[in-house]
Amino acid sequence: MTYTLFGMAGSLYTARARSYMRMNAVPFAEVKAGSEEFTGEIVPQIGRWIIPVIKTPEGAIIQDGADIIDHLDAAGFSKSPIYPADPKLLAVAHLFELFGSHGLLRPAMHYRWNFDEVNLPFLRETFRDVLPSGLPKDAEDAAFLHASGRMRQAAVVFGVKPDTYTLIEESYAQFLSLMEQHLREHPFILGGHATIADYGLIGAMYAHLGRDPAPLHLMQVSAPNVFRWVERMNMAETFFDAATAGSDGKLFDSANPPESLLQVMRFISDDYLPEITAHVARANSWLERHPEVETGAQTHNKSMKSGMGLTPFEWRGTQIETVVAPYRFYLLQRLQDAFDRQSDEDQSATLTVFESTGLESLFNLRTDRRIERQDNQEIWGERQS
Repeated sequence: MTYTLFGMAGSLYTARARSYMRMNAVPFAEVKAGSEEFTGEIVPQIGRWIIPVIKTPEGAIIQDGADIIDHLDAAGFSKSPIYPADPKLLAVAHLFELFGSHGLLRPAMHYRWNFDEVNLPFLRETFRDVLPSGLPKDAEDAAFLHASGRMRQAAVVFGVKPDTYTLIEESYAQFLSLMEQHLREHPFILGGHATIADYGLIGAMYAHLGRDPAPLHLMQVSAPNVFRWVERMNMAETFFDAATAGSDGKLFDSANPPESLLQVMRFISDDYLPEITAHVARANSWLERHPEVETGAQTHNKSMKSGMGLTPFEWRGTQIETVVAPYRFYLLQRLQDAFDRQSDEDQSATLTVFESTGLESLFNLRTDRRIERQDNQEIWGERQS
């Protein structure tokens, strides 16, 4: 009863699914995305080349890190609850899921593609995962240049340009410092065990920032406890000092969250809220101009050539622009749906936490149409009232 994970060692979104599978001892074998099985069997079934994908022992195909984790969680693999029972902590967990999947793209892409002197030999080997086996060296070199060239273009539309390099490095240094303070006292983001908050962050923090040579060295030297967390998030036999594990692996008391967690949330407010706010506004403007878009139509959004284009916003005192990818709204909805299901009392308590960190507007930041997933594709849902 073994699962197959199709992905790439250096893939941000593959890392998220792999981390869950490793930490929860899911029996699986990983197959590179350049394999004949993936290109010949899996891609035709899902209708596009995209990773990660899992094939279940029964032969079902599931694409997308969030859906893969939810499927495996529903199958009973989670050693501890990955979705906190406490409504306030659940909202916080989804915040980190959203930020980790998209708010860390700028440092992830910058530290991968702008340090060639250190990174390039390693990246050439890593990218063999997406190339067919047995290519002659000249063909392999050409394929790497093509694939890496596309990723360098993607970095630009994520806001990675020469005039933002210093800001990105300052932002990431601040984030590492805050995470180091938090993880020095707590083994996981919300306390004693991993949740969807950790699985949201680990993609960027392992595949790019905790594995590529330049940012790996930076993390090990400046934030050793963050690096130890990255290690913990990739082993079934997770270990940590019981003195820092909370109460027998329990999560935080949401009535009294540690200040270190609130500090990271304030960073997310300063660093990512302007971007997601601008993206929702751009999406709603685009939807207003395209009333012909039918419910159930594919968004084709997991591409740097998204039909919504680039939108500007102010980031750290500078005007930048980034590509609007509707998949972000799918993850934002997970946060909002968790909030909408709360009682009035719990909503009030959750708002208090988010107001104290400048994030309360996330609950009203909604696109006019929902993003749904059907047959491993993102589609436009019904209009939201």
